[in-house]
Amino acid sequence: MAQAERSTGDLAAALRLVVGRLARRLRQQSGADLTASQLSALASIEHLGPLTLGSLARVEQIAPPTLTNLVGRLEERGLVRRRPDRADRRSALVEVTAAGRRALADVRSARVAFLMERLDRLTEQERADLVAALPVLARLLDDDR
Repeated sequence: MAQAERSTGDLAAALRLVVGRLARRLRQQSGADLTASQLSALASIEHLGPLTLGSLARVEQIAPPTLTNLVGRLEERGLVRRRPDRADRRSALVEVTAAGRRALADVRSARVAFLMERLDRLTEQERADLVAALPVLARLLDDDR
C-alpha cells in the first residue's frame, strides 16, 4: 500500500511504532546513570526554575511520595538542592545544581551525537524528507488544533 493510501489508523500505528523506537533508542544513549524519571524531573526543574515538590509532582504527573523519593535520589547525587521557599516557609523549592546542569548537557550531547551519526547514514533526499517532515511532526504536538 502506498504511503498516501494508508488509513489514518495505519498511519497512527506506524508513527507510534517508529517514534516509540526512536525515543527508546535516545533514552538508551543517555550516558548517565539516571532513570528516565530522574532525567525528566531534572529537565523539568532546569526548564521551569525552582519548583515546590507539589508543583513538580503535577508537572511530572507522578504521586508526591514517589516524587519525594526521586528528588531525594537526585539530591544525594548533588544534581539538585532544596532551599526554603521565601513565600511559604513551610515549603521548600528544589533547584538544579551546576552538576545537574552538566549531567543534562552530557545526556543531550550524547543523544545529539547518536542522531548525528544516524543522520550521516541517510541520503540527501532522506535528510530533505526529514527536514520537510519536522513542521508536520511539531504540529502533532500542538494542543490548540
